[in-house]
Amino acid sequence: MLLPLQVDILYGPVNSRRLGKSLGINLMPGAYKLCSFNCVYCHYGWTKRHTFDASPFAEDLPPLQQVVKRIEIAARSALDFHYLTFSGNGEPTLYPQFAELVDEVVRIRNTYRPEVKIALLSNSTGLMRAEVRESISKIDFPLFKLDAGTEETFRAINRPAKGVSLAEVVAQLSSLRDINIQTMLVDGSPSNIKEGELEAYFQLLARIQPKEVHIYSIDRPVPHAQLLLVPPQKLEDIAQRGEKETGVRIKAFYARR
Repeated sequence: MLLPLQVDILYGPVNSRRLGKSLGINLMPGAYKLCSFNCVYCHYGWTKRHTFDASPFAEDLPPLQQVVKRIEIAARSALDFHYLTFSGNGEPTLYPQFAELVDEVVRIRNTYRPEVKIALLSNSTGLMRAEVRESISKIDFPLFKLDAGTEETFRAINRPAKGVSLAEVVAQLSSLRDINIQTMLVDGSPSNIKEGELEAYFQLLARIQPKEVHIYSIDRPVPHAQLLLVPPQKLEDIAQRGEKETGVRIKAFYARR
């Protein structure tokens, strides 16, 4: 069963393998998924509003001051969390006032929870907006998606909105420093673990030179029935090979049973 959408601005804290207790910030509508990708593996299902421009849906987005108020209430409460994480029902950087909100979240964190970190889980497309790029250095743990080494596989797995290309995404990622990459690896149809695809993917990582790469596979139901999980040992093998070829630290994440 696919995951239900987040209906509120804040959700969790979620117990994350990478972030500990993470309080999620959902900037997208609660009634539908709004995203610049329509990924075949998304645990929230297919994208209902597939676009790179969220402005036509502004009335369905939470107002900035309402988001700020909710985050401040949580920061002043006794709720236990380690990260404030921009995530939710779609791509958070599509939020028209994303950069302004980052400044507000930093202010709130510094005032009430200086020990808490700020994270961003992004599909990377928002980096085509200058104000989003400029806000990334203020985020403690920016984690950007890169699921493919070739344009063909990028389109098969991520199904980007019109105007989004892998070449542009990689160009923007390469312009940033101190970022992290997350990669969903899948087998079946489509697959991004075939030999030629992995080689192309490693070449992109070598070009981007992120601080760290997190690779993982599907562990919940997905909307596309022809996808297969990549086993833990295969993930570990890919991580080891990738580190040798790129010089970048790569960690494999999977459920320990």
